[in-house]
Amino acid sequence: MAVWIQAQQLQGDALHQMQSLYGQHFPIEVRHYLSQWLEGQLWDVIDLENPQEEFKAKRLLDSLIQELQNKAEHQVGEDGFLLKIKLGHYASQLKSTYDRCPLELVRCIKHILYTEQRLVREASNSSSPVGGMMDSMSQKYQQINQAFEELRLLTQDTENDLRKLQHNQEYFIIQYQESLRIQAQLTSLATLPPADRQLREPTLLSKRATVEAWLTREANTLQKYRLDLAEKHQKSLQLLRKQQTIILDDELIHWKRRQQLAGNGGPPEGGLDILQSWCEKLAETIWQNRQQIRRAEHLRQQLPIPGPIEELLNDLNSTITDIISALVTSTFIIEKQPPQVLKTQTKFVATVRLLVGGKLNVHMNPPQVKATIISEQQAKALLKNENTRNDSSGEILNNNCVMEYHQATGTLSANFRNMSLKRIKRSDRRGAESVTEEKFTILFESQFSVGGNELVFQVKGRVPFIVPDKVLWPQLCEALNMKYKAEVQSNRGLSEENLVFLAQKAFSSSSINPDDYRGMTMTWSQFNRESLPGRNFTFWQWFDGVMELTKKHLKPHWNDGAILGFVNKQQAQDMLMSKPNGTFLLRFSDSEIGGITIAWRMVWNLMPYTAKDFSIRSLADRISDLNHLLFLYPDRPKDEVFSKYYTPPLSKAVDGYVKPQIKQVG
Repeated sequence: MAVWIQAQQLQGDALHQMQSLYGQHFPIEVRHYLSQWLEGQLWDVIDLENPQEEFKAKRLLDSLIQELQNKAEHQVGEDGFLLKIKLGHYASQLKSTYDRCPLELVRCIKHILYTEQRLVREASNSSSPVGGMMDSMSQKYQQINQAFEELRLLTQDTENDLRKLQHNQEYFIIQYQESLRIQAQLTSLATLPPADRQLREPTLLSKRATVEAWLTREANTLQKYRLDLAEKHQKSLQLLRKQQTIILDDELIHWKRRQQLAGNGGPPEGGLDILQSWCEKLAETIWQNRQQIRRAEHLRQQLPIPGPIEELLNDLNSTITDIISALVTSTFIIEKQPPQVLKTQTKFVATVRLLVGGKLNVHMNPPQVKATIISEQQAKALLKNENTRNDSSGEILNNNCVMEYHQATGTLSANFRNMSLKRIKRSDRRGAESVTEEKFTILFESQFSVGGNELVFQVKGRVPFIVPDKVLWPQLCEALNMKYKAEVQSNRGLSEENLVFLAQKAFSSSSINPDDYRGMTMTWSQFNRESLPGRNFTFWQWFDGVMELTKKHLKPHWNDGAILGFVNKQQAQDMLMSKPNGTFLLRFSDSEIGGITIAWRMVWNLMPYTAKDFSIRSLADRISDLNHLLFLYPDRPKDEVFSKYYTPPLSKAVDGYVKPQIKQVG
């Protein structure tokens, strides 16, 4: 079913989110009347970070305008006449908006389609068998939205109270001026004859007493209003802090963690759209409360009344500044991370984004972001908020970028498209640490002005790396499995038996019980510094070699389940002993990095094949060549498994000569 048909069936907050995607930048009518065409275009093939893709985007813009004009021309009847005018107007509007920046149109439409698909998926998942997790997600989102509604009502309430306070204070000042006028009249009586003074003085004294009594009562009332308003603001700020903690310390941190895992083979971290919408709501509410507190402070200065309100307002102002500071500094994030391994003289890209840039009007004075490379030691000091020298650990070319505001998506970001590491300073390495183990990080820095230079924030964003000294084996298994599936690009991951084999190799153990390894830890040295017993390579070098070989040459066979792979020589012999002659299995070589060997009954192990061998003749063809190989363990005829991968036999050439062909013998 088309996404647009499903999107129109959304309800409640999801419908509101969908409707908020549209506006002058892209009218909802265009989405409606061109829904089939929009969903049929290959928007994802355009790389938004590559300016050379602009011509593709321009073609799509021209096609979109042509489609709109065609749709307009085919409208008939009275209603059709109005729609014809409207669609023609939208065609002109879109051409005017995006003709000079067609990539922004692509960015806008990709954002709209992605968000609609997510909203539709979330709505359908909530009623599906796997809806349990989605239900809890929806419940969490509902709680966040309910808290925002409570904050909206509280902010509206304090706004009403502030207006009432201002009105009462203005009337108080008028009455206070009246008391001064009466006092002036009483003072002027001294110049009058006694008879006139006695005639007028009692009335003026009575009026003065009445006004002063009212002023005393009203001053107490105003003080109470001020205290009540301050208490309401305290409540609002407590709820704001709680909401901000949930969004920044839970949701945003989870997104960053997913981003880390995605960089190591995990699933994509997901978009930032909903996080940005929450952060923008926070920014809006915080700023409204801050302005209210400043107006309350201005009213206090206009009419000072002795009491605790001055201290309360100072505390509120300090608290709201802390809250907005945490929001701005936490939402300066690295949206697209640089690569984990950097080489000198090699181009790389990165994108940083300020999630609240649009709402706080930071884009009105676009800030500049600078990228520098620093050492692990400097990075650790930064995390502890320790003062560090501004020395970099190398030089990055094209490391300055001005943040741009993309109106279609409401994002403020800096796209570093052409950075490259010119040079790197090596530090004194500890012990046996190699060059490849030395860690650096790229630090992104900027300065934002908020509220017309009212507040200025220094912000820093850094590549998140944490390399613990040791990890539990089950954690490492999870990471290895994730990395293996991502590298090989396969849904078939590592089985429990495979992981037991890896544990035996890692810990030089013979136990086949998975529970024996659950409490064991693996150090960095065991993982990638110390060679395996009797070998000249480490555990990671061996495992990485297996991944590379499988990715480049064995992927279809791994996916077919034809490769057992993670089996040692003795296990292979034991498995084959009970099988008929000619039964064979494929296992990764113990003795060579990136090798696979064929073991068969009566029991032999061929010298391991490597990537170099498979560049000459494929695994399937080599198995076909070896006539004594009959059955793939446990009992599958080899042709049934491998024939679809055999290279077709060469036919006789026109000149009568047969071309030479390489064959495996053994």
